[in-house]
Amino acid sequence: MVGIDEVARHAGVSTATVSRALSGNGHVSPATRLKVEAAADELGYVVSSTASSLASGRMKNIGVVVPFLDRWFFSSVVEGAQKSLLNNGYDLTLYSLTGGGAERRSVFDHFLLRQRVDAVIAISLELTATEVTSLHALGKPLVGVGGPIEGVRTLTIDDVAVARLATEHLLSLGHTRIAHIGGNKDLDLDFHLPTNRRVGYENALDAAGITPAAELFMTADFTMRGGYQAAKQLLGNPHDRPTAIFAASDEMAIGAILAAKDLGLVVPRDVSVIGVDDHELADFFGLSTIAQFPQGQGAKAVEILLDQLSPGKHLTPNLNTPMPFELIVRSSTAQTPR
Repeated sequence: MVGIDEVARHAGVSTATVSRALSGNGHVSPATRLKVEAAADELGYVVSSTASSLASGRMKNIGVVVPFLDRWFFSSVVEGAQKSLLNNGYDLTLYSLTGGGAERRSVFDHFLLRQRVDAVIAISLELTATEVTSLHALGKPLVGVGGPIEGVRTLTIDDVAVARLATEHLLSLGHTRIAHIGGNKDLDLDFHLPTNRRVGYENALDAAGITPAAELFMTADFTMRGGYQAAKQLLGNPHDRPTAIFAASDEMAIGAILAAKDLGLVVPRDVSVIGVDDHELADFFGLSTIAQFPQGQGAKAVEILLDQLSPGKHLTPNLNTPMPFELIVRSSTAQTPR
């Protein structure tokens, strides 16, 4: 098996230079780095993860904590993070908290505090002060995705503005009787996403001089099935049914499209539907949506973590980094029927 000494001799540099060039830690000129990488490739040298960890004190492993794995948004953020970590030579250890409070305590009190990960990405989890303090005390950089956390670098989407933009799109098409399918109380925990999206929806209506109607608000669980059931109730009313639906997620919006079809309604002729996310199925269903680029959020979280792990200055001007969102108009929204 080829050793670091052979790579150093082949490249005409010291073993310390080989180590810096291949690990990315410490300064090496671009020309020298290319020479070392070429020598390593030619000799078939592979960096020993064990030796690298002993030398650097790092495991080259990032812990990612998510509340669910069976939701498209969370899996997409993880996918974006994993691609970026792989490109930078890091592994990913995933912790899913579907087991509830006891499982969360186990992850934060034991697994993440062991010397198994160099840093942590928390997705859509409003960390407690104790959780943050414990990780920071061990020198583990931490990035949150989904909302502000005191003392932590975070990436956030303005959910009020997202919902307002979706509703304003429907208003611009002449709709005034606009229903909203939001999240139920069980999901209104970390960062209060369902509440914030309902606030944005109601703000847009208020600004247009329309009083939000209680009968036009239904809750669901951010799944297609939940959206289908909620939309069936909204659209099944033969009197004053809505001409448009804003769903707080694309999965619920797709459920609403399927419910409309089963009721003999045509989208968007009889009812317009818009969601949030830009789910992988959104284009297939022609769903208008507010894209929030979850893979980009995962990649950005990794970029911030690697900056904190690298020696020297850290490019961290602000604790919170607002992330972009964009209205994507497809065929599920149109002018209100006359």
